[in-house]
Amino acid sequence: MKQVTKGQWNGYDTYILHSRELEVTLLPRLGNNVISLWDRKEERQILRQPDESDLAFYMQKPYHFGIPLLVPPGRIRGGQFQFEGVSYQFDRNTAGDHHIHGLHRTQSWCVSDIEEDEEGCAVTTEFTTTDDAHWIRQFPEPLKFEMTFRLQDDRLQQTLKVTHLGGQRIPFGIGYHTWFMLDGAPERWNLTLPVQKVYELNDELLTSGDLLPLSDLEPLNDKMNLQGRNLDTALRIGDQQPAEALLMRDDGYGIRYSADREYFRHWVLYTKGEAEQFLCIEPFTWLPDAPNIPQDASFTGIITLEPGQTVVLGSSIQMVYPG
Repeated sequence: MKQVTKGQWNGYDTYILHSRELEVTLLPRLGNNVISLWDRKEERQILRQPDESDLAFYMQKPYHFGIPLLVPPGRIRGGQFQFEGVSYQFDRNTAGDHHIHGLHRTQSWCVSDIEEDEEGCAVTTEFTTTDDAHWIRQFPEPLKFEMTFRLQDDRLQQTLKVTHLGGQRIPFGIGYHTWFMLDGAPERWNLTLPVQKVYELNDELLTSGDLLPLSDLEPLNDKMNLQGRNLDTALRIGDQQPAEALLMRDDGYGIRYSADREYFRHWVLYTKGEAEQFLCIEPFTWLPDAPNIPQDASFTGIITLEPGQTVVLGSSIQMVYPG
């Protein structure tokens, strides 16, 4: 079953990676999103999957489904920031005339490679920002993205390679707005997420740059039950803590979500109201509103890309089965 097949979603080609444990459905032509992660052993959908009837909503807010890529993640005050004397203006697309969740939406990525071998299978996709006039208008320095999705047994590895094709230094950040299903039973699910502090947010959900104690979120460092939780919370990883979340059901079934600790220093947790159907576990490389926070890159997580530089960022989702 270690193979890649093709399908369709609303007339757009999908690529489906198969293993004995999982089926991963990728939608390259509408934002390169993983729109389905089907657990074959449990016969269970792991992600918030868009129905075909959701097309109009998906086109407007694709980051409400699957594992959408955010470039950059989170809010930016007024959509404005400066970096090394250069002013940037992103579209104001959220309440309060701020910008949210970056320039990446439903751009068309092309499939550049498919691999099938004895150990697993993989699909590699590419996108260059000069192909999107809307993107280049807001962020003129061109970038090339290459994403490899590799499925091996019960583990999906995402590897994003970003190459700066322009001529001046730029700030860069990404995140994943990953929607995990709770199946209407939050009381059965516990989250372990090693973190040190909470980032203070104002009433517009913009980061102040101040850190607060975990308080009632302290159980995250051991095991926090999700019943009654209402989260839209940005969290900081401590210096000696891994970038890893463990979401476990009370019968020993669960999901281990890991990211490259060198770059992913922040998490956002979001339940869309009181936890019932969803828990978004979101690894970010930069803090929301990072360019407007008067602290250095070790705090904000801003990656400064030099002309010609390539960075590689990895993350993975691995299943945990009882016994």
